[in-house]
Amino acid sequence: MRYQNATAYRFLAPYLLIFAIFWVWPIIDSFMISFQATRTVPWRFAPGFNWGRLIGDPAFFNALKNTLLILVIQVPVMITLAIVMAVLLNSPLLKARGLYRFAFFAPVVVGEVAYSAVFRLMFNLNFGIVNKLLNSVGLPSVDWFSNVTPAMALIMIAVTWRWAGYNAIILLAGMQSIPEDVYEAATLDRVSKLKQFFYITLPLLKPVIVFCLVLSIIGTMQLFTEPFLITERGGPGGGTETLGLLLYRQGFRSLNFGYASAVAYTMAALAIAITLVQLWLTREPK
Repeated sequence: MRYQNATAYRFLAPYLLIFAIFWVWPIIDSFMISFQATRTVPWRFAPGFNWGRLIGDPAFFNALKNTLLILVIQVPVMITLAIVMAVLLNSPLLKARGLYRFAFFAPVVVGEVAYSAVFRLMFNLNFGIVNKLLNSVGLPSVDWFSNVTPAMALIMIAVTWRWAGYNAIILLAGMQSIPEDVYEAATLDRVSKLKQFFYITLPLLKPVIVFCLVLSIIGTMQLFTEPFLITERGGPGGGTETLGLLLYRQGFRSLNFGYASAVAYTMAALAIAITLVQLWLTREPK
């Protein structure tokens, strides 16, 4: 038995070594860097330098506010939309379901730069199709990139477009795992389709919904692409800057690696804390 275990660990050793070098050590090293003043040469150990700045940094609280705003508004809307899409995709009345599933999942595989460029064109003030449609129904054009509220709404629209279909496919898989006998029994008892959805589908789908929520929380805390590419590095005036964008700006533009590491670990801690609270709120009663 010991020989078999030793053989297994020898086969695993190359992977474990690479895992330790490129995953475990960077995590430990970046945590140590967060306690150093990296704007001096040489770097010096200053435990309260970066973490103290974090507490009083208006840019950090602005990025935190924007990130939490997206989390509170966009994530529930996206999950709700994904549930509706999953229900429609699961309908036996829908023809060519495979085609629709691919169409809803396709935004995830579209290149980030390409889709960001398309969104910038679609929401352009002067010739964007979105403003053309607004004008066609008598509404004024919206300057999506120069005002904070429209710019934040644009970020939420873009993120929802990209990830709603992905979550819908996961929820669809959960729906298809629900036994048909449950629905047949409810139909025999003359339970309406609407009641079946609220009293059968949603309760049995709860673990999958929680899974999608956890993924969405983690993704939102790391949000970077949309504010960087669509609203040009978190504009206007930092109105759409997220924690991920602040980390990039401090680490890769200002080369302030210590402060960037502190921001990164704050992001991770917030994601873990929010996820644990969400799991606690949605736990099964004993």
